Amino acid sequence: MSADGSGVDDSGDAGDGITHNDEQVPYVESTIIMTTVRVVAPFILTLGLFVMFHGASSAGGGFQGGAIAGTVVLLLAFAFGIGPVRDWLSPAVILGLIAVGVGTFLAIALGSVLLGGEFLQYTAYPVPHASKYGIELVELGIGAVVAGIITGLFFLIAAGFDIGEPLEDEQ
Repeated sequence: MSADGSGVDDSGDAGDGITHNDEQVPYVESTIIMTTVRVVAPFILTLGLFVMFHGASSAGGGFQGGAIAGTVVLLLAFAFGIGPVRDWLSPAVILGLIAVGVGTFLAIALGSVLLGGEFLQYTAYPVPHASKYGIELVELGIGAVVAGIITGLFFLIAAGFDIGEPLEDEQ
């Protein structure tokens, strides 16, 4: 029986304990989750940067650090909602992050060629410890690309697929 006494059960429950409505549950803010993410996110981002910088001399590197840094955006989206985070972090910013990463890698790699060395030959740079600094910059570039791609793919998947949208084959 329904709450209004009409005898019609409009809860979507067929008596088996499973709700059969196709309605999506709206986003519900949780103060505990939001506060936890506010506190933890800077530390996770710092860990990602540490792994990127530390990758030249030990385990870790651009890919691992970029994956850790990219998950900070996912945490923010889960805590504060996908829409507000997507509005805050526009696609142009994500593409810019990827472009900066690729540009950093290409600048380091091709800069050595312009200085008379080979591709990614760090010793071609007239800087003390050029190999150390070159590897660090390459790791940061790779990390920026990975973080940008993880964030972009998350927003793409989170946008979902619209049933009314025609497939490429149907056009």
